[in-house]
Amino acid sequence: MVCRTVNIILALFAGFSIMLISSCTFEARGIPVKEFRPTKAAEEVDVQREKEMEKEVARMSQVTENSVFTERRGVSEYKIGSGDKLTIKFTEGQVSKEDDTIVRPDGRISFSFVDDLMVDGYTAHEVDEMLTNALKKYIKRPRIEIIVKEYKSKSALLMGQLNRYDWRVSGPGSYNLEGKMTVLDLIVTAGGAISGQEYANADLRRVEVARKGRSYTVNVYDVMFKGDSSQNVIVDNGDIITVPELPTYGERVYVLGEVASQGIYRLKDASDLMSAISIAGSTTRLAVDSDIKIIRGYENNREKPIILAANLNEILKKGDMAQNIPLKDGDVVYVPRTAIGDLNEFIANTVPLLDYMLYPGKYRDSYFNEASHLRFNKLN
Repeated sequence: MVCRTVNIILALFAGFSIMLISSCTFEARGIPVKEFRPTKAAEEVDVQREKEMEKEVARMSQVTENSVFTERRGVSEYKIGSGDKLTIKFTEGQVSKEDDTIVRPDGRISFSFVDDLMVDGYTAHEVDEMLTNALKKYIKRPRIEIIVKEYKSKSALLMGQLNRYDWRVSGPGSYNLEGKMTVLDLIVTAGGAISGQEYANADLRRVEVARKGRSYTVNVYDVMFKGDSSQNVIVDNGDIITVPELPTYGERVYVLGEVASQGIYRLKDASDLMSAISIAGSTTRLAVDSDIKIIRGYENNREKPIILAANLNEILKKGDMAQNIPLKDGDVVYVPRTAIGDLNEFIANTVPLLDYMLYPGKYRDSYFNEASHLRFNKLN
């Protein structure tokens, strides 16, 4: 199914690109690859951003307290909240009894002679002490034990490539937090990441954690197989954790247009322009070899990707290897049939097609939604 979808996408891209670009009459070079140099400022910003992300993720993996738990005497304890069910064990002399109570929306409970005791944000041990001290006014040496019976007040949303089992709660969904839990703990609790299937493996190197309007990328693979605890973020209430699907080829490039075999290729097999063209079966007789475009950075900046221009003839006929630009993950190599005119128009026209190609899930969803719509109209 995935192969079929990719083929449809590539066919659409080729067909539409020919129609959209054929009307251009003025040559647009883009940035010549020999002249392209990322600015030092841009490189410094990227390096700084990456360092800040690493520091923030490391900090999130080492916290000793958040809205879910706190550490007391070196032991992590759950913070009680509204909706949690508590079991209160009360012993007087030789007689013991148990009562269950649910923490009210105002964060309080009532028990025996004690009314409206605030427990929200406190641990079971702390509530034990507070309730015991309050009962001392009425009972000599009361003995109290507080147990959290049901955890309802804190949760995290887990999405993406997760196993589903019929015999227990698993797969994507909302999970109640019962104390200090890491991202890996939560993934395991949900049944583990999908593996062993050709097109549905989970990408554990790029697990996304969304928290309070910010998004972080966590390498759970390194946590599992390299023991890198700095990547194992401790989950907080309200976190949204997404385990994405592993790309078909991991790091990859796209070769499209006037080549013998359009397709998606592994970056390690198409590490530069020449190897990419070669692995795609070379250009066709209709190709404009002097006006090859490389679209870079589209996944990070859809409105203003970098458009590089390379002249294949200069490489083949003059040995100008400076034109043989090294490729990066996600680069799109496009070999046109006619010289590209208005570069802005080229970008505007290709953006929807790049979306279909780089985000096939959107294409799949729109395809099936349209099919469902047509079937509904037929029946009615």
